[in-house]
Amino acid sequence: MWRAALVLYQFLTLSQPLWAQDDVAGAAIIPQDCSLDCIRQGRPECEYCRITRSDVKQALGFNSVAAFGSCIPWPCFELLGDIDTKICQHYVQAPNEVKVESVHEPSPTSDTIVVSWKPSYYGIAFLRGFQVSLQVLGGATIACQLFLFQRNLSLPASHAQRVYKSDPFPGLPLGSQYAVTVMALPVPEEWEKFYHSKIFSTRSCAEKNGLEQCKKDWYPEHVEVQQEGTAINVTFNLAPPNLGITSYFSLCYAKGMKKYTVITPNFTSNKTHHSYQLDDLQEGTNYTCEIAANQVDAVRKPFTIQVMHIQKDGDLPLSFTLSLALMLPLCLAVVAILVVLLSVFTRRRSKLQMKELDIKPDIIKQYQENGTQEEMVLLPSTRLTPPRLLICYSSYDGPAHVKAVMQLGAFIQQHMATQVFLDLWDSLSVAEEGSMAWHCQKIRESDFILVICSQGLNHRPESPEPESDDEDVEANRGLNFGSNTFNSNAAVQLIGEEVGRAKARGQDLSKYMAAIFEYSEETDIPTELRLVSHYTLTSDLPLLFSHLHGVALHRPGGYLKINHISEEGFAKLPAGAALQWAIYEAGMAMRAKR
Repeated sequence: MWRAALVLYQFLTLSQPLWAQDDVAGAAIIPQDCSLDCIRQGRPECEYCRITRSDVKQALGFNSVAAFGSCIPWPCFELLGDIDTKICQHYVQAPNEVKVESVHEPSPTSDTIVVSWKPSYYGIAFLRGFQVSLQVLGGATIACQLFLFQRNLSLPASHAQRVYKSDPFPGLPLGSQYAVTVMALPVPEEWEKFYHSKIFSTRSCAEKNGLEQCKKDWYPEHVEVQQEGTAINVTFNLAPPNLGITSYFSLCYAKGMKKYTVITPNFTSNKTHHSYQLDDLQEGTNYTCEIAANQVDAVRKPFTIQVMHIQKDGDLPLSFTLSLALMLPLCLAVVAILVVLLSVFTRRRSKLQMKELDIKPDIIKQYQENGTQEEMVLLPSTRLTPPRLLICYSSYDGPAHVKAVMQLGAFIQQHMATQVFLDLWDSLSVAEEGSMAWHCQKIRESDFILVICSQGLNHRPESPEPESDDEDVEANRGLNFGSNTFNSNAAVQLIGEEVGRAKARGQDLSKYMAAIFEYSEETDIPTELRLVSHYTLTSDLPLLFSHLHGVALHRPGGYLKINHISEEGFAKLPAGAALQWAIYEAGMAMRAKR
C-alpha cells in the first residue's frame, strides 16, 4: 500500500511543472491600471501596467506629443533609470509571434484591433516592458502605447511562452493598411533586433458588415446570359434599396472592339433583378464583359459571352458544309506537296547558280537560320533572395510627389520580385537611428540604389523657426524626436560621391540608377548621377526590371516577355493603376506650382 502511495506522490510531483507551464502559456496577459509610483517601488500587484500621458507628465514635467501617445525616447531610462540605471543597460531581443486581431467595433465605418506577442527567450530576465506603435503604411505614426513591469520583476525563461496583449487601437478606417511595431525594453542604442514589425490591413466593409451594407464594395453576384437569335439578354441582381444605387453599366470587349452600355432599371416592375439586351455583337465571337454600379471606383463583376452562329435561310446546307470540310484538307495536302516539290527544285537550281558564281552556300544557310523568332525566355533561378533596392527621393516637391514615390515602391515590391527599402515604410527606425545613419546603413546593405530625380533635389532646406507656443517649446526641449528635413537630399550627395569614387577607380556603376517620372525633365538629374543608367517611369519599367535581375530584354532569336510590367499592361493591376493615378496627380500639382 505504501509503495502505491509513493508512486502516486512522485507522479504528482513530476507533473506539477507541466501544469504550471500550461497555465503560463494558456492565459493572455492584458494591461492593468497602475500608478508610476507603484511601478518604481516594485510592488507585486503592479506586474504589467499601462503608462498614460498623465504619467509621463507627472514624471517628466511636460506632455508628450499627442500622436505618440505615452511613448517617449528611452522610456526605461526616463521613467525607471533615475532610481537604478543598471536595470536599463541589458540586452533584450525583439518579441516573437506578433499577431493582429480585430475586436468588436460598434461603428460600421471603422475597425478596432488588438496586438498580441510573445517575449523572446534572450534577455527575458532583464525585460522591463514593451512599446507598441501603429502607423499608416507609408505615413506617420498615429498611436503608440507604453507598458512597463514593476522594477523588481525578473521573468523566468518559461514566461517566453506567455502571450501579452496591447490595449485596443480604435477608430481605424476600413480597408486601410497599417504597420504595427512591438519593441522590447530597454533599448540601448548600440544594439539591433530589439523590435518586430508587422504589416496588416483592417477589415473591409464587406468583411465586417456584409456586402449588402457596403455601397463601395457592392457588385452583382449573380449574372445570367441567354441568347435569343442574334440578341443577347443579360440578367443580374440589383443592389438593395438602402444603398441608393439607381444606375449600372456594362462593358464588353473583344478583338479591339468595345461596347459600353448604360443600364437604368425600372424598379416598379422588379426590385431584385433586371434584364437588358446587347445588340450588334458579332456572331462566333467570345466577349469578355464587366458589369458594375455606375459609381466611382465601383467593384466590377466579370463574365463572358459566347455569341453562337445563327444559321439563316441563305446559309449553305449542313451536308455541303461537311463535304467542304472533308475536301479542304485534301486540297491543302496537294498544295503542300506542290510547294515542297517547287522548293526542292528552286533550291537545287540556286545551288547550281551559286556554284557557277563561286558563292559558298553555307554562308547563305547560316544567314537564313539566324532569323529572329519569338520565344519565351525564363528568368534565371540562381538567386536565392530577391534583390534589395533603396529608393531615394526629395519631399520638397510636395505630398503628391511623395505619394507617387510610395506607389512606385509598392509596385516594384509586389510585381517586380524586389525587396524595397523606403524611409516612408520604416519611420520608427529612422526616428531611432536618425535619417543619416539609416540611409548610410541601407546604402551599404542594398544591391541597387534608385534615385528619383525631380526639381526638389536642387532645393536647400531653410532653418526652422521656433514655435511661439511655450508649452510646445518646453516639450521640444525635453524630447527631440528629430524631423524629416533631411529626407534624401544628403543621401543623394553621398551617392554622388560614391559614384564619383567608383568612376575614378574604374569600378562597376550598375549598383546606382537614376529615374524621373513623366512630369520631370532630364535636366532634373544631378550632374554626378548622369554617369549611371537613368530611366523614365513608367515607360521604362521593363528596362528597370532587366537592370534589377540582370537579364537581357532581347537576345539573338528571342525576347523577354514580362507580364503586367509592360507600358500597356501594368495599369491593369491595382498597384499599377494606383501608381499611374499618383503620377498623374503629381504632374498636375507640379504644373500648378510652376
